[in-house]
Amino acid sequence: MAGESGAVLAVAGLAREARIAAGPGVETIQAAGNPARLRALLDACPPPGLRAVVSFGIAGGLDPALQPGDIVVCTHLDAQARFPADFDLVRRLSERLNGAPDRVVTGGLAGSDVAVMAVADKAALRARTGALAVDMESHVAAAYAARHALPFAAIRVVCDPAGRALPAFAASALTPEGEPDIRAVLAALLRGRARIGELIRLGRDSSAAFAALTRCRARLGPGLGLL
Repeated sequence: MAGESGAVLAVAGLAREARIAAGPGVETIQAAGNPARLRALLDACPPPGLRAVVSFGIAGGLDPALQPGDIVVCTHLDAQARFPADFDLVRRLSERLNGAPDRVVTGGLAGSDVAVMAVADKAALRARTGALAVDMESHVAAAYAARHALPFAAIRVVCDPAGRALPAFAASALTPEGEPDIRAVLAALLRGRARIGELIRLGRDSSAAFAALTRCRARLGPGLGLL
């Protein structure tokens, strides 16, 4: 995770998210949707020279009003503890995204060490935290930032909306490098653990989310707009 002094650390879950986040003034780290591995990777990398920590990627919707492609700028993170986002970073990110073609909202995120896949589980998490969306990296990034007295922020784009469950195979459909595991998806189809309709819906949601994430990243510019 070597990089230039004063860089922003973008913490992602997937290799594709990290590739989108990468650019001048940005260091990236991802652990293929594995929070324990992400903690270990972060703990092995000292923070000197980092300007801020930003969780960047897609998320599961918890607010029923949000649709695939909607952008959430985090104001606070709820997990085992509550972590506030840095006010100045939230302001600067919101200003950068002002006028974006995609819907941009500010509010809380929830962090989870396990994938929140069922509609009922999403609703329960929403009721408990009031969060707009959930992901598996933001709480790890927030804790790392707090330990090292670094400003924290998060930008997450809704992929699966609150009213749509993720298919069971999705939790194991990644390679250790954070890339889609095509063999695992095909195996799930052959074994009846996945349906073509589910794949089509997930593909549409993912396409909308990653397209919005790419537009968001272009709008932010060098250092995710924080340099």
